[in-house]
Amino acid sequence: MHSVTLIKGDGIGPSIMNEAVKIINASGAKINWEETHAGLGAFQLFNTPIPEETLQSIDRTRLAFKGPLTTPIGAGFRSINVALRQKYDLYANVRPAKSWKGVSTRFENVDIVIVRENTEGLYAGLEHYLTPKKDIAESIAVVTRLASERIMDYAFKYAQDNQRKKVTVCHKANILKYSQGLFLDVARETAARYPNIELDEKIIDAACMHMVMNPQQFDVVVATNMFGDILSDLTAGLVGGLGLIAGANIGKDAALFEAVHGSAPDITGQNKANPTAVIMAGVMMLHHLGEHDAANSIQTAVEKVVEEGVNVTPDLNPNTKAGTVEMGNAIVAAMV
Repeated sequence: MHSVTLIKGDGIGPSIMNEAVKIINASGAKINWEETHAGLGAFQLFNTPIPEETLQSIDRTRLAFKGPLTTPIGAGFRSINVALRQKYDLYANVRPAKSWKGVSTRFENVDIVIVRENTEGLYAGLEHYLTPKKDIAESIAVVTRLASERIMDYAFKYAQDNQRKKVTVCHKANILKYSQGLFLDVARETAARYPNIELDEKIIDAACMHMVMNPQQFDVVVATNMFGDILSDLTAGLVGGLGLIAGANIGKDAALFEAVHGSAPDITGQNKANPTAVIMAGVMMLHHLGEHDAANSIQTAVEKVVEEGVNVTPDLNPNTKAGTVEMGNAIVAAMV
């Protein structure tokens, strides 16, 4: 039995998480869900967006399954997601983007995994004004050897363990010679320890151009925090949007799995939200737990339902009569 902290989140979060939990429970995986709160709803109930009971649960389980959260304005957090990543040192953000049969996009056979350094870079939050008038602002990008080494090792080991052939490091070392240069140096050092994995080096702006011209040339992509954030949304666009993209945040002894899209308050309570992203985050979580049969069963069922295009949400088929709940039911019915 695996204990998992369950955070359903805000907006469409509870509706899509209910379907994901229903599907995971039907898969045969043995999960003990510890339901807790975070986000705007938690702030309204407990006057804090991350209640102590939520942190205590994650401290116990070291594993969280999370819906989209809304960070309350003026609550003292730049981002609840960033706060959780930093507290539990979830240094690797992993976002696979793979083409779906039944989803019409500009490209076919896209299969890219973005591995993003999750703790530092420009998102370290080291910002200040240089003048009393606040007319000059400075943000500091922090790149350390330690963080670079562990994210590079994660990316190359991920490629090796998942029968991938190439790791592309995206950087701006031609201009930012110290911070990005250090990141690139560590990539080259790490590649030497993985002779069966090709190292590909691309300057970030050129990488974006290549990605929208010929995305099939990319396999595993590793980047610093902000570049990885941008690239992960770009790759989501290549395969049909954020409604289909799952995310994992992995640390040495803790992990958090989530949909990467927002809480979409404009469609809350309308049974329209696509649950695919968070269901696929659940698949990633089950693989992390070693529940490979359950994970594969769910993935096969989701792919079948999406390809058929009948019991899917309106973003996938504008002519559908199905919604979030009906899509979840169809996935359960399709599991073998």
